[in-house]
Amino acid sequence: MKSLTLYLQIETMSAVPSVTADLAAPLEARLARFPAQQAVTVAGQTVGYREAQAGALVNDDALPLVLLHGIGSGAASWVQQFEALDGTRRVLAWDAPGYGASTPVVPASPNATDYAEVLRCWLDALGIERCVLVGHSLGAIIAGAFAAANPQRVAGLLLISPAGGYGAAAADMRETKRDQRLAMLAELGPAGLAEKRSANMLSQHADDTARAWVRWNMARIVRHGYAQATHLLANADLAADLTRFHGRINVAVGADDTITPPSACERLAQAARTPLQLVPRAGHAGYIEAADVYTAIIDTFCRASAAPRSH
Repeated sequence: MKSLTLYLQIETMSAVPSVTADLAAPLEARLARFPAQQAVTVAGQTVGYREAQAGALVNDDALPLVLLHGIGSGAASWVQQFEALDGTRRVLAWDAPGYGASTPVVPASPNATDYAEVLRCWLDALGIERCVLVGHSLGAIIAGAFAAANPQRVAGLLLISPAGGYGAAAADMRETKRDQRLAMLAELGPAGLAEKRSANMLSQHADDTARAWVRWNMARIVRHGYAQATHLLANADLAADLTRFHGRINVAVGADDTITPPSACERLAQAARTPLQLVPRAGHAGYIEAADVYTAIIDTFCRASAAPRSH
């Protein structure tokens, strides 16, 4: 498997400015502690992932933590959470189907259940029977579908800036939203998306390193996987899935998130029967620009998920 450094040298689809590479370099070096791995499921799918495993676990009974990225990102985006939580529990982040080395789902226009089934197979391959599941943006859609179908396997469901999907919208709106995003991908490609769209992921308070890291991850999306994820977004209805899951749920959003704004996340929190947690001075990719705050939210939720629920 190519090293991250070699990958950067031979990457042909990205024209990321050198200043971005310079700013991202320290995070790339830190990411090397958590190398890309691959698991093959019984269904023959390959799932790429990264895992925090350098430190000895302080509690062998701690629930594993599984992190699902959004449409313009990947497993590498969680490096700051890997570092902070390494040793506290098993921490894993996948590259969603069609991202990185992960096999795409079969349908050209998939539903959330298609991704949730791959997630189930991947967890089976890794021997994870029950976990705390965290989904960011589009990852929240997959997490919600998995929790609805496999409630016994989810000790807690934490949704960060969740995308709700357009499955409940009128057909013309669903088609318009889908086609606009597909046209943008066709016009700009991954590198162009990263250059023109990555700034929207962050608040005005984000530093240059956070901006570079979001751009670095977005420039490495795979066209086919992103296109399938666009169809997923058009087809999904996260709110409906949340009404079917009766386990522990938290929803958090950055106060300055303009992609999944607090008003939209409030509706999802209501469907989940939980208060919305608002994070000041954070945008859509809050776990990158305000890593300490979001890692504390994740860690607190993990600890609460291990405790019996009060009724």
